[in-house]
Amino acid sequence: MILALAGALVIGLSLGLLGSGGSILTVPVLHYLLGHPEKAAIGGSLLVVGLIATAASVPYALHRQVDWPNVGWFGVPGMAGALLGATLARWVPGTLQLALFACVMLLAAWRMLRASPVAAGAREPRRAAIVAGGLGVGALSGLVGVGGGFLIVPALVLLAGVSMSNAVGTSLAIISLNAYTGFAKYLVVLERESLALDWPVLLVVSAVGIAGSLAGNRLARRLPQPVLRRLFGVLLVVMALVIVVDVAPRLIGDPGPTAAG
Repeated sequence: MILALAGALVIGLSLGLLGSGGSILTVPVLHYLLGHPEKAAIGGSLLVVGLIATAASVPYALHRQVDWPNVGWFGVPGMAGALLGATLARWVPGTLQLALFACVMLLAAWRMLRASPVAAGAREPRRAAIVAGGLGVGALSGLVGVGGGFLIVPALVLLAGVSMSNAVGTSLAIISLNAYTGFAKYLVVLERESLALDWPVLLVVSAVGIAGSLAGNRLARRLPQPVLRRLFGVLLVVMALVIVVDVAPRLIGDPGPTAAG
């Protein structure tokens, strides 16, 4: 449990610092450290991510660093996508979901390890592309239980012309919408699978993550984010490889060692 709480702290710190990345750690924390079944871990992660992202967005909103019009343009299609992704999750085996999750982690790592951050305001807003991006990120969120901030932040900068500082706060607001919507739909999926959520554990993990997010917001004003991004990218690569080693034997038909839960 101590390792899980440490993981929750890292989740919150990353969301508070970067507006992304922390949510992608939630599924491994719930599944590998706390022993939740795959689908229960993915569903529970959506609740944890939503609560932490909501709390982390408050300081940014108070500093007027949330672009509310783009929360609507990106977030509303994202909610529809999250419903779609959570619905599709009913027919996707938990092992395959974890494999897809590892792929998403590697994509996130690539984003974090890029040599330089995306230039702010590089393009004029393109509404159709923003809506399409929101729909796609939302579907990913609902299917594999990630907030998608590592995709939302660059999409806001490139497609909507939002500055990097405002993109972080805006991303947190959008993550909240996607996560809550996906979680609401996922409750139906879990009921059909006869799986129950461990509510006390989820709330404790969320509380620790929220504390971490508030600390991360304060640190964000002092620490160099490019260095933090690269360190987090390395961590994502390591964790993705751990998941691949775990699920690969099951995907190719060899029972191999089973994961906790």
